[in-house]
Amino acid sequence: MRGPQRVGVVGIGRMGANIAKRLHDVGYTIAALYDVRRESAADTAAETGGEVATSLARVTELSDVVITVVTDDAAMYRVFATEGDSLLNGARGKIFVNCATVTPKVHVDVEKFAQAQGADSLEACMASSIPQAREGTLYLMIGGRREAFEQIKPLLEKMSVSLRYVGKAGRAAQVKALVNMVMNINTAGLAEGLGLGDALGLDLDMLREVFSQTGANSRVLETDGADMQNRDHDVYFSAAHASKDSGIALALAAGVDLELPLARATFEQYERMRALGLGDLDKSGVSELTFKSRHGRAAANS
Repeated sequence: MRGPQRVGVVGIGRMGANIAKRLHDVGYTIAALYDVRRESAADTAAETGGEVATSLARVTELSDVVITVVTDDAAMYRVFATEGDSLLNGARGKIFVNCATVTPKVHVDVEKFAQAQGADSLEACMASSIPQAREGTLYLMIGGRREAFEQIKPLLEKMSVSLRYVGKAGRAAQVKALVNMVMNINTAGLAEGLGLGDALGLDLDMLREVFSQTGANSRVLETDGADMQNRDHDVYFSAAHASKDSGIALALAAGVDLELPLARATFEQYERMRALGLGDLDKSGVSELTFKSRHGRAAANS
């Protein structure tokens, strides 16, 4: 596939919309946009052009490359259904690039479905957030056929600042699950450290500075520390997503008979947030469970 390609995007949430805008900015034709919330696709189409498709099959018809950013395993199986309206209809020669964090087996299945129709499927797992999607500075981990990866590598390079081919289908999703598992553990640990510091009456600005210069330092301290202190939980990566991704990692561990007590405790914290109605907060909102005066604790004790 040489030269500019027609790109379709399925799943026009904040990540999908910003990927579409980025690719439009660097010269790709956004041919089709599809979302169950038609207004989301229409808003993005106003900036990028492209048809607001009313069916998945229409996205495939109009596009050479289709990027999907859907919510979960069930949504992936819906858009790649083997009967009815599906991206697989008329898919011969197309390449699907699937960016959602889903169970590795789903990527393996979708690749099988696509290849049966003469198409290719890649997983492009993102270890970045919304601003990076807009700026084209995502960290992307790619799984699938190497030949398909090389074919659309120029497009993927326009989306990313760092691009890593991991291996066959499912492998990138495994790595992504581990990345998010460790990130979530770090986030929950930082929330406990700041929550205890607050309960002890320590100056949290001072405490974060000390953390940053010692073994308590982490990338999460940089991205979430002040937000935890200031209760600024505008969502970049939601607690609900943190719960889902930690659950994926735990399922992988169960498959190899491995106990991960820290990952399980973290998963339970994010599940507790969901139970308290806090799942739509950013993952930094786990601090609402660890600061004594906050509503997560108050709700839990009511």
